[in-house]
Amino acid sequence: MDTFIQEIEERKTKKINLLDMTLAEKKARLQHSKESTLKEIQQHYSDEANAKSQKEASRIVEAARLKAKKILFDAINANMDSTLNTIREELKNYSKKPDYKMTIEKMIQYAKMKLGSEDIVIHCRNDDIILLTGMNITIGSSIQTIGGILAENKTGTMELDLTFEELLRTNEDKIQNFLLESVMK
Repeated sequence: MDTFIQEIEERKTKKINLLDMTLAEKKARLQHSKESTLKEIQQHYSDEANAKSQKEASRIVEAARLKAKKILFDAINANMDSTLNTIREELKNYSKKPDYKMTIEKMIQYAKMKLGSEDIVIHCRNDDIILLTGMNITIGSSIQTIGGILAENKTGTMELDLTFEELLRTNEDKIQNFLLESVMK
């Protein structure tokens, strides 16, 4: 009977050892699985954090770039306004110079050609009326302008605005493009 008990004890010990080994194996696999899953989760969140930080950095850089462009655009617009005001002042000064009379004469000739008639009515500043005397044209009412003329045919059906303000307004895009090209060089 002792042999039988000893044999049972040995089987029991073997089974316990086998169960211990199986348990240790399962424990090792679970530990490895846990570590692997933990690494995957850490890598996933690390990648996600990097992607979000890259996205945020890109957003910040783009916002700064847009703000810089706006500042530059505002500065260019302020410069344009200042330049156009300077042009207006220069035109005002030009209208007081002797060369201005030749400009008025050329404007009148141009108006006659465009309106298709030698018989036109010229509207101008009070200061310019003296320049028009002796030109054999009809002088209409005075207008408020920094210089130039407003011409119309005798019937009043066609009009040509050659005032400095109108010439600036109609050519403002060309002037601004010229100034922009000059600034960007």
